[in-house]
Amino acid sequence: MSDLQANKDETTVDRQSSSSVDLDGPSPLRKMISVASIAAGIQFGWALQLSLLTPYVQLLGVPHKWPSFIWLCGPVSGLLVQPSVGYFSDRCTSRFGRRRPFIATGALLVAVSVVLIGYAADFGHSMGDKIDKPVKMRAVVIFALGFWILDVANNTLQGPCRAFLGDLAAGDAQKTRTANAFFSFFMAVGNVLGYAAGSYTNLYKIFPFTMTKACDIYCANLKSCFFLSITLLLVVTIIALWYVEDKQWSPKADSDNEKTPFFGEIFGAFKVMKRPMWMLLIVTALNWIAWFPFLLYDTDWMGREVYGGDSKGDDKMKKLYNQGIHVGALGLMLNSIVLGVMSLGIEGISRKMGGAKRLWGAVNIILAVCLAMTVLVTKKAEEHRRIAGPMALPTDGIRAGALTLFALLGIPLADFL
Repeated sequence: MSDLQANKDETTVDRQSSSSVDLDGPSPLRKMISVASIAAGIQFGWALQLSLLTPYVQLLGVPHKWPSFIWLCGPVSGLLVQPSVGYFSDRCTSRFGRRRPFIATGALLVAVSVVLIGYAADFGHSMGDKIDKPVKMRAVVIFALGFWILDVANNTLQGPCRAFLGDLAAGDAQKTRTANAFFSFFMAVGNVLGYAAGSYTNLYKIFPFTMTKACDIYCANLKSCFFLSITLLLVVTIIALWYVEDKQWSPKADSDNEKTPFFGEIFGAFKVMKRPMWMLLIVTALNWIAWFPFLLYDTDWMGREVYGGDSKGDDKMKKLYNQGIHVGALGLMLNSIVLGVMSLGIEGISRKMGGAKRLWGAVNIILAVCLAMTVLVTKKAEEHRRIAGPMALPTDGIRAGALTLFALLGIPLADFL
């Protein structure tokens, strides 16, 4: 969801560009593309986080109902880290520029977190976790630490990247829209790559050293995916920070640099907010309540409900569960493709439907229907297993129905973002 938090609208960059470095004019398009490409590396990691980490933490022994508490770091870090990083980034006087130090720090923190998450089982085993025990407590603690660092690191990256694009646009409205378009495009690229990697079951064969005594095939695949993720992120980050200049900023002596803190602006806005805006915020909050379970348990639902597997069962049940997880990652890739296509045409669709209000209402209905249809898919899968046996794979029709729901949910997601 932090995946969702990354998608700010154009007004974010507009606001950030207003306090940007004084440049001679907008930077060349190639430099904007270079900075925007960092979004692909960020979103690759988010895609893996959304599709694979909830099932993985259950394999370490965390009960099915508890992963949502680990995921609380997403909203918390998004609420606190991004505005704080933005505040200090705007006032940074480093000789390396205002944005580059924060982007570099975020990328390094991602690398640290990926090592902690990928090697949580190995570190836990070396510290005393027993392989035959269902709950590997030391591995869970290391995983949770890495997970929280990953969310903080991603939020540290996103804000300065968007602000850097605003600086490069230098207040030019057309350049700002172009920068946002490229950022969204590379986010879609990262999503597709991440979900594609998560859906491939033999990725560990590229990195055979990832499979150890404490790390089975699923764990080894997760490590391999994160190796690809951090490699992509580091490559695009190093190229962007080396190629694109970020001029040192110095506050002007005759200017008033004291501004109302971010949270002060938020609470001040609440006081003057009209009733229609309050209604909009309430409906948006309800949207998040609907989206959060899907984003948290989508692949788990595919492995547990559609495929009938169990992360705590015997080897056959675990195999079924893992198959469902990888098919769920494929569904998320389809979701990202639909989201990308819809994002490109959403303005035209809005005009044809008579305005954004009608479009918003329509996509909320699509969201409600699709989420309700997951119950039907679950019942059909359970009925099939009662007839064909508990180890039977879902029929092509059931699997196609589940993947169709994943794809269709890309429509309301495009409007929601």
